[in-house]
Amino acid sequence: MTEVLLTVGTRKGLFIGRGSGGSWEFDGPHFAAQAVYSIGIDTRGETPRLLVGGDSAHWGPSVFHSDDLGTTWVEPDRPAVKFPKETGASLERVWQLHPASAAEPEVVYAGTEPAALFRSEDRGESFSLVRPLWEHPTRSQWVPGGGGEAVHTVVTDARDTRAVTVAVSTAGVFRSRDGGTSWAPSNDGVSAVFLPDPHPEFGQCVHKIAQDAADPDRLYLQNHWGVYRSDDAGATWTDIGAGLPSDFGFAMVAHPHRADTAYVFPITADSDRVPADRRCRVFRTRDAGATWEALSTGLPQGDHFGTVLRDAMCTDGADPAGIYFGNRNGEVYASADDGDTWRQLAAHLPDVLCVRAAVLR
Repeated sequence: MTEVLLTVGTRKGLFIGRGSGGSWEFDGPHFAAQAVYSIGIDTRGETPRLLVGGDSAHWGPSVFHSDDLGTTWVEPDRPAVKFPKETGASLERVWQLHPASAAEPEVVYAGTEPAALFRSEDRGESFSLVRPLWEHPTRSQWVPGGGGEAVHTVVTDARDTRAVTVAVSTAGVFRSRDGGTSWAPSNDGVSAVFLPDPHPEFGQCVHKIAQDAADPDRLYLQNHWGVYRSDDAGATWTDIGAGLPSDFGFAMVAHPHRADTAYVFPITADSDRVPADRRCRVFRTRDAGATWEALSTGLPQGDHFGTVLRDAMCTDGADPAGIYFGNRNGEVYASADDGDTWRQLAAHLPDVLCVRAAVLR
């Protein structure tokens, strides 16, 4: 019987759920009173490793890890993520913890605020600043988005360990094809409706990127207004938002096995950040954005105001896939059948900031 691990990062700690055959049990909060903005579940080794970016109002941000599914936690003696003194910067938050492909079993990337990329070669116990992105000539023109100026998305390519793509709020998409030695903006086709020039080389407010299961060169992007697809690893982008009740939103998730299949949670507007039409619905495409279908069976049917943030939706890697999302109402929902039907797993949690899931067996 399949057992799934579901981790839920909230404004006031981490909750860990384990489910098997439709039965779920949760424990927590771990890191009580800390905001958990980032979680990584690294299944590349013999033992899964959980990585958590905690943010204590008193002690500041830190990265913890556990090799026993959260029974015990380790915090390094020295900060795992720290800006070199000469940069003049200090860590505000770890927004993303991304285990790289199986070809680099020890490599984990961290995206941070201030907007920077860090690389670990010891499964997340220590990180080094990727200086070429930090020193990019456009950096002086990057500006914070509503959530701050951050690297919040990292995408790697299992075919080529040198290929890394990041999303920066609000600078847009940047790509490296040489292992981080050089970076180039990659926003052709993505709009920035809030700028005098709506089609700049950089400056877009990208909210999330997901990679297609069958074709790593196919990427899906949720923007601050606009849903896009790239068929050339991010070199160019095409608008695929037609058919959605709103093309504003935060989350973007790709099915872990099925080609051309992705999920979004539309929000009414940047000025009215509630579910589109005040309805709790996930939208799925199974033809790479040509059409979209609303998925709501088992979800609340009345007026609903639970916003889903950029990292608060995920899959568990199973087939059929488990799809999960949490919202700012403190509710967590799950589907065990690719999104066709849903059930509520938790309610009355603190504000949900991120969710991550993985099949354990």
